[in-house]
Amino acid sequence: MSTAVAERPAAPAFSGGSSDLAGTGKLLRLYLRRDRVVLPLWSVLFGLLPLFYLTSTEAAYEGKPGEVQRYADSIDSSPALQAMYGPLFGHEMDTVALWKAGPFFAMIAIATILTVIRHTRVEEDTGRAEFLGATSVGRYAGLTAALLMTSAGCVVTGVLCALTLRSGGVSTAGSVAFAATLAGSGLAWAGFAALAVQLGSSARIARGIALGTLAGAFAVRAIGDAGNGVLSWFSPLGWCIQVRPIAEIRWWALLPVLAFGVVSVALGYALLRRRDLGSGLVAERPGPAAAAPALAGALGLAWRLQRGSLLAWAVGFLLYGLLMGGVVNGIGDMMDEGTNIADIVTKAGGSDILQDAFVTLGTTMLALAAAAYTISATLRLHDEESSQRAETLLAGSVGRVRYAVSHLGFALLGAAGLMLIAATSMGVVYGIMAGDVAGKLGDTLGAALVNVPAVWVVTGIAVAIYGLAPRFTPVVWGVLSAMLVLYFLGALDDSLPGWLVDLVPFTHSPKLPGGAFAAQPILWLLGIAAALLATGLIAFRRRDLR
Repeated sequence: MSTAVAERPAAPAFSGGSSDLAGTGKLLRLYLRRDRVVLPLWSVLFGLLPLFYLTSTEAAYEGKPGEVQRYADSIDSSPALQAMYGPLFGHEMDTVALWKAGPFFAMIAIATILTVIRHTRVEEDTGRAEFLGATSVGRYAGLTAALLMTSAGCVVTGVLCALTLRSGGVSTAGSVAFAATLAGSGLAWAGFAALAVQLGSSARIARGIALGTLAGAFAVRAIGDAGNGVLSWFSPLGWCIQVRPIAEIRWWALLPVLAFGVVSVALGYALLRRRDLGSGLVAERPGPAAAAPALAGALGLAWRLQRGSLLAWAVGFLLYGLLMGGVVNGIGDMMDEGTNIADIVTKAGGSDILQDAFVTLGTTMLALAAAAYTISATLRLHDEESSQRAETLLAGSVGRVRYAVSHLGFALLGAAGLMLIAATSMGVVYGIMAGDVAGKLGDTLGAALVNVPAVWVVTGIAVAIYGLAPRFTPVVWGVLSAMLVLYFLGALDDSLPGWLVDLVPFTHSPKLPGGAFAAQPILWLLGIAAALLATGLIAFRRRDLR
């Protein structure tokens, strides 16, 4: 008598039981493998930059203790500076040094928000989450793995920040308080990103909800700190400032920060249980039956994909320009012309006149921000290709170069437009306060325009990497971070090799206003940008789609 024995089927790739968390460990390993460059980059960067702020400020005020008090008094009397960086809660060297690191609480939030959304909602949009969900991967596994990885990055940031600040002479309590607040802000907004993922019906909407809420929190905090401070208590970023690290530490102010994250995560998991895969509580509005003529062709599609991001960046640049315009006219009252900090500003700005040097330095910061926008706009090509939407479009009559140029037009012209928006708002406010609108507006516009070619070099680097090695396109964020560090280290430390500082395109822009205009560096930058763009487009035209 024979007996048929059924063969046991092979276990799925992400097997681990039938629970909602099954497969979390293996998904975590996968996410760490995919983020092996970006995650360590922002973790280490945010962990080390506070020490850079500390050492640079100490070098600026070395041997002149009275200037610290004078500079602190000028901060206390400037609502514009308090709106930008937060109030100053002490006049000691450490407190003044790390006061300008206040925006880091928002910057690490951006990093954690993008990390969580990239490994959750983007996975749903591309269909990979559905593919893995068909196996024994639990419903909560993807979100849990993304939160665990992002939390690990925040912990690394906090530990590194605490150790480096302590090595720089900051007290143990102050080092731990600042590091805990920095890591806590990242953790809280990672939790809110988990909630935004459930609300939005796509990664684009989820990013808009999370980053829009963050921008609103920054605005509420800025308005509150510029006033009587009451409104700041309605912002999670305001809670971070109110911890008062390196001053009279308020450990209890960390509780609402952490509660914000915990409540957001709890709501995110509750909504994840209720919603269908690929759906969201905030549904996209249905479009009209017939597309408008403006949406016809590759350029129309690129405009539809890029316009929301461009508008958000434009609002940010406008606000930055207004704040800078309100500060620059009184910069001379904040420090004497002969102080060390004034020497650093004039060195970085390339002018002996402090106000002109500050305008130059401010527009260079704008250029670095515009470079971040141009990278974001260029990476839209990478996202469209990775999600296989580009393949469908290019299967028709649209050529590759035409398709790529439609997006690069927004990366190039959009960056230039952002510079002009910020320069105009800065020049108008500066001119009104100085009584010379036409003259100051011309100064700020000129300072902004000469930095545009350097921004386009960054665009060229992003396009070249995308064309030649699309898999490594996100590495361009590391390139920009290195440029940022080298630029400021070059302004503070003359011992750096000249060839290393010269690799930063922003160091070659003419130092306007106050400096002499030279066309040669601009032509060189334009030529390098054109060569990089051409290299990337030719490579994209010849290679296979991913």
